[in-house]
Amino acid sequence: MRASVLVEPGRIEIRERAVPTPAPGDVLVQVSSVGVCGSDAHYYREGRIGEFVVEQPIVLGHEASGTIVGVGEGVATDRIGQRVSIEPQRPDPGSDETRRGLYNLCPHMQFYATPPIDGALAEYVTIGAAFAHAVPDEMSDDAAALCEPLSVAIATARKAGLTAGSRVLIAGAGPIGIATAQTALAFGATEVIVSDLDAQRRAVAAKFGATTVLDPREQDVSALRVDAFVDASGAPSAVLAGIGAVRPAGTVVLVGMGSSEMTLPVQTIQNRELILTGVFRYANTWPAAIALARSGRVDLDSMVTGKYPLAEAEQALNADRMPGSLKAVVRVQE
Repeated sequence: MRASVLVEPGRIEIRERAVPTPAPGDVLVQVSSVGVCGSDAHYYREGRIGEFVVEQPIVLGHEASGTIVGVGEGVATDRIGQRVSIEPQRPDPGSDETRRGLYNLCPHMQFYATPPIDGALAEYVTIGAAFAHAVPDEMSDDAAALCEPLSVAIATARKAGLTAGSRVLIAGAGPIGIATAQTALAFGATEVIVSDLDAQRRAVAAKFGATTVLDPREQDVSALRVDAFVDASGAPSAVLAGIGAVRPAGTVVLVGMGSSEMTLPVQTIQNRELILTGVFRYANTWPAAIALARSGRVDLDSMVTGKYPLAEAEQALNADRMPGSLKAVVRVQE
């Protein structure tokens, strides 16, 4: 099979590799679509994200969909031919975190495209059968792949405690910010305020349902009073301003990739008794993601702004530098 391999930072090669064999409990998936995530771009350009370092050639991509074409021992053969959205995780079923239901925090996790585990920018992959989620016929391959970033948004909305009538501020109108804005509305939030420095991205946020968009350079974000603040930017200035906007006993959720360390307004957090937490991937989100996308409450297809064949995976990894780009997708079989 063909696979797009990150040989070293800044260099991608299309290489021939053996088609993987599904282990007991696994399925073999012929990959259809793979969304490009900011983490993929980080690995491509810098070779690392924090403590995760690329030390050998690796296949990137963890937002994936496809069709089951083979099964391992113990998996029903009637799953062959099923279209699926891949939840790209292999937790240790015996770890304390997994047994608590928090399998995303398993210390022995094997996650697609996190060194040294290969990802989905290849013609075939294997995954545990329970992590290959069947999708309805009306869902596109691209939307099935983007159930992964939607799952991040769902995990974020749950952490933020969003519900009917919630007022939420989201910093950053990239893919996760846009997915979170749509999810917040689906969860019942009545005010979804999105801040971003870029006018084009603010316009995109408004298109996807944000009730208010603002430029934080022109408006005092900390003067707002919201129930929850979600940082999808990773910018320390955005985090500081956002914390200042949260009402007493409100919630702050950090999801954006940015500085590994930053100074926080501890007195504000203490005096307002704010809940401050992070989001690391997701757990138990795929059924909700598929339902939200199927219902039309979240529009994943419209988030796709670029489509590339596998041979042009490197261009897809650089698509985020193009004006107007929101989400690039690699069509593996084209």
